[in-house]
Amino acid sequence: MEDLFDSLISAALQPEAPEPPAPRKRGAGAAPTDPVLQTDRLKLRPLEAADASDFHRLINDWDICRKLPDAPFPYPSGMAAEWIGAAAADRASGQAQQFAIVLQSSGKIIGCAGLRLTRNGKSAELGYWIGRKFWRQGFGLEAAARLTAWGLAELRIAAVTATVAEDNEASITVLRRAGFTQTGKGKQAFLCRAEAKLPVLHFAATREAPARKTGSSEPAPRSVLLVVACALIDADSRVLLARRPEGKKMAGLWEFPGGKVNPNETPEAALIRELKEELGLGVEERNIAPFAFASHAYDGFHLLMPLYLCRRWHGKPQPREGQALAWVARDRLVEYPMPAADRPLIPMLRDFL
Repeated sequence: MEDLFDSLISAALQPEAPEPPAPRKRGAGAAPTDPVLQTDRLKLRPLEAADASDFHRLINDWDICRKLPDAPFPYPSGMAAEWIGAAAADRASGQAQQFAIVLQSSGKIIGCAGLRLTRNGKSAELGYWIGRKFWRQGFGLEAAARLTAWGLAELRIAAVTATVAEDNEASITVLRRAGFTQTGKGKQAFLCRAEAKLPVLHFAATREAPARKTGSSEPAPRSVLLVVACALIDADSRVLLARRPEGKKMAGLWEFPGGKVNPNETPEAALIRELKEELGLGVEERNIAPFAFASHAYDGFHLLMPLYLCRRWHGKPQPREGQALAWVARDRLVEYPMPAADRPLIPMLRDFL
């Protein structure tokens, strides 16, 4: 058996196919330039200087300012233009992404939402407000959920966080419905409120669903999901990773290309099919070899994932499903956030390369 395994590995690691494309360079908080986000009813677009008048008219409201830590009341008219200018500078430097919340039907601004990177760049803080006339219509939830999903999919962060005053029940409900969970309590100063510091709640949303709590009873049975993955290795011993695009579960995490094994399909046939569908690559079965496998219990199902190695293929990898691609050196694989099932494979692959 050992000789057979060695021969399979050797066959998969023959000289490389034509040189694959170089990786896209992205900073820790890099995102597409001036993104515009859509929902059924809303458009989230970058703030513009011409928005200052509407921005000021909407935010200059005690019931809005008292819920925002850095908003004075009354809100000076000139401060709106200054804030929009600062938002543009933050966007250009990659420190924050601030958006005007606009109605699709009329183009009218109804509020503002944004993500600001924390100092260590590992998370981004969500902030938003909606004009009083547009309360209780679900716009806050629609904007917050869309922006959170985009941030986790496009920014190289591990979480989106939010802090809300303990008496702001509406925003607490929005965060929970948008997939956030409470992570703690604290106190924070609010510029326009007389109290020194107010009680606040801390929330966070991540790409992976929280683990199901277990008690003394037997866990519910889980179905086993068989998927297959491939470590494509180039001439410099770099490994190709693909980033799950927005709209997919665990969007924003990096993974090995691959996918589900269909009924009556062998893992090898499934891998060849997936590499063609995802990347436009032609791969022959003799050029792939089993290397390791992952076995991981997710909430609701159990994942079993064989990982194959491949150095020979036809064509150049193309992101056919809207995913970002990156060729990653062995020592940098740990820098890319991956699903829990993939992470244990990294040390084995790194040591092998």
